[in-house]
Amino acid sequence: MFKGLYNHIIDTKGRLIIPAKFRDELGDTFVVTKGLDSCLWIYSMEDWKKLEEKLVSLPITNPTARKLNRYIIGSALEVELDKMGRILLSQPLRKAVGLEKEVVLTGVGNKIEIWDKERWEEINSLTDEDIESFESLEGFGI
Repeated sequence: MFKGLYNHIIDTKGRLIIPAKFRDELGDTFVVTKGLDSCLWIYSMEDWKKLEEKLVSLPITNPTARKLNRYIIGSALEVELDKMGRILLSQPLRKAVGLEKEVVLTGVGNKIEIWDKERWEEINSLTDEDIESFESLEGFGI
């Protein structure tokens, strides 16, 4: 399981260092794709195959399922770590979620999210009202 928060920089060539703790779990080859909430998702090959199987099993007659497949599978790239522990993030993926230079990588269970640092700070600044709304999670057994 991935956990933790790391601040990094995307260099001028679009390369990003993957934290060593994440590299151990990911292996040398893994998948990067557009995620929800304007971030990128990184999946190990094993977890990617599980997600991909679920997505392709959705009914092709459902317009929402088709859009979701195009969004997630259509933007997926298989990437490899270089000798420095970096990956190359394609320009279309970086542009799609507004990644420029400063990014946050966070482990969230079976995947890693890559966020633009400003967007991360904006979406994760919790107020007392936000924390009180967590009571709605009681139905999930949390």
